[in-house]
Amino acid sequence: MNTQAWVLLVAYLAVLLLVSWPLAGMIEAVMAGRFDIGKRLEAPLYRLAGVDPQAEQGWLRYALGLLLFNGIGVLAVYALQRWQAVLPLNPQHMAAVSVDSAFNTAVSFVTNTNWQGYGGETTMSYLTQMLALTVQNFLSAATGIAVVVALIRGFARHSAQAIGNVWVDLTRSTLWILLPLSVVFALIMSAQGVIQNMSPYQDVHTVEAQHWQEPKLGTDGQPLKDAKGQPVMEDKSGQTQTIAMGPVASQLAIKMLGTNGGGFFNANSAHPYENPTAWSNFLQMLAIFAIPAALCFVFGRMVGDLRQGWAVLIAMTVLFVAFVIPATFYEQQGNPALASLGVDQAASLTQAGGNMEGKEVRFGIAASSLFATITTAASCGAVNAMHDSFTPMGGLVPLVMMQLGEVVFGGVGSGLYGMLVFAIMAVFIAGLMIGRTPEYLGKKIESHEMKMVSIAILVTPLLVLIGTAVAVLTEGGKAGIFNPGPHGFSEILYALSSAANNNGSAFAGLSANTPFYNLLLAVVMWFGRFGIIVPVLAIAGSLAAKKRLEVTEGTLPTHGPLFVVLLIGTVLLVGLLNYVPALALGPVVEHLMLWAH
Repeated sequence: MNTQAWVLLVAYLAVLLLVSWPLAGMIEAVMAGRFDIGKRLEAPLYRLAGVDPQAEQGWLRYALGLLLFNGIGVLAVYALQRWQAVLPLNPQHMAAVSVDSAFNTAVSFVTNTNWQGYGGETTMSYLTQMLALTVQNFLSAATGIAVVVALIRGFARHSAQAIGNVWVDLTRSTLWILLPLSVVFALIMSAQGVIQNMSPYQDVHTVEAQHWQEPKLGTDGQPLKDAKGQPVMEDKSGQTQTIAMGPVASQLAIKMLGTNGGGFFNANSAHPYENPTAWSNFLQMLAIFAIPAALCFVFGRMVGDLRQGWAVLIAMTVLFVAFVIPATFYEQQGNPALASLGVDQAASLTQAGGNMEGKEVRFGIAASSLFATITTAASCGAVNAMHDSFTPMGGLVPLVMMQLGEVVFGGVGSGLYGMLVFAIMAVFIAGLMIGRTPEYLGKKIESHEMKMVSIAILVTPLLVLIGTAVAVLTEGGKAGIFNPGPHGFSEILYALSSAANNNGSAFAGLSANTPFYNLLLAVVMWFGRFGIIVPVLAIAGSLAAKKRLEVTEGTLPTHGPLFVVLLIGTVLLVGLLNYVPALALGPVVEHLMLWAH
């Protein structure tokens, strides 16, 4: 890493700490019900919905409420896509989205994954972008906040049968946390140059005629291939360019703050209308981590010991920095295969300073590598560079960040509850070492909790590895590979890792907008989300019912350096070892082949 990269990283972490501390106070006050004006404004909504805000629920009713709420969300998003051709706010007359793509997108946005197998500006009407996708950006993030707050209550309460009211938690996190922050952030982004309008797309004449090639499509809308399996290309030319318009800033704000990642444009945060300046790029990176970092302090406040929140935050930060460094280092090294072309040619192709392929010149390598690590650490999936064009080891970093379980800051809510699951595993391992019943925050960790922890930790590796195996063994899976060999395997592994861990970014060399991948990834996304949420809520209910134990000399302190190291080791050993053989077949082999060449 060069000086610029270090300065950017240190500045980012410093500003993040300054922002997350006061934000934590606001979140904790809202979720604890101390926001009096908000409570008075909420009352009519509860009466209209027939909800008693004072009636709390056990973990099972809480979980069923979330499943019902998100299931209805899938139906709503699916219907809006299928009917958008006859609905208003469609100035470009976008056709109805296909059945498989609409289903995939509905599950994707409801599960906070925001996987996009389509081009936003060429597929979705303004109404669909706003009423379906943007609304679910809010509601999926609110779901994550509700779950983590319920789990924290499980630690904070004792001899209790309830973990909160799911409808109250969803309402408060949406209205008083996500919505105000998004309004402010959208205005800031608009000032930076992000567009926000309802105008039809603009046709402009270019100074020179443009010439390009694109895949020839068959009657089914899929690219035609020749006898060697390569896409059949056809020449195109023109002197008119269509400039997409739309309500971008309003979607961008919650896309980042809610760690959603689904962009208005196909190019996402590499598009100048979504990310026009270096300042907008820095602020978008800051927005991704802001709420996940603040929730660590919320955790400390709610359990009555801020040191617990600091311990988790430090563990996340150490892991994050440890992965930013190699991502930046390998991208700054560039592609060694170009050296075989001769020094002069290699210098011109690598653009002095590293691998600029797939990156925006206005951001450069340091900001692109940092953004890639942040977005995959945080279950966001927004991109300002093409991850598929990273070097093998540079691309390994975002892949591993997802495979750790999206717990290095992670998504809004989901990162912290995922890390707390690993914390429970860490104290269990420590208890086995010294022959004591493990305890965490005064609660005994017994067989029921460990069964739920095991399910929460194992569900995503099973989905990723089984899904990858299915894809590489079937014709439907192999048909989407345009880069045969280790890189093609990496593309499939990345897609399944992204879906199961609800990230949404992609190695875009894989053609995934097919019935096979739309169905496979939708199933993986749903179970990757709720296959963890349900056992986490079961843990919350079990812990809330337990009595609090007094601290003794045999109690493992969970706020010091020893616990931080133990937690980091558990995340790396338990979270990552499942994927080592698959990583060896993909990016590791590709790296060795590249340097051997």
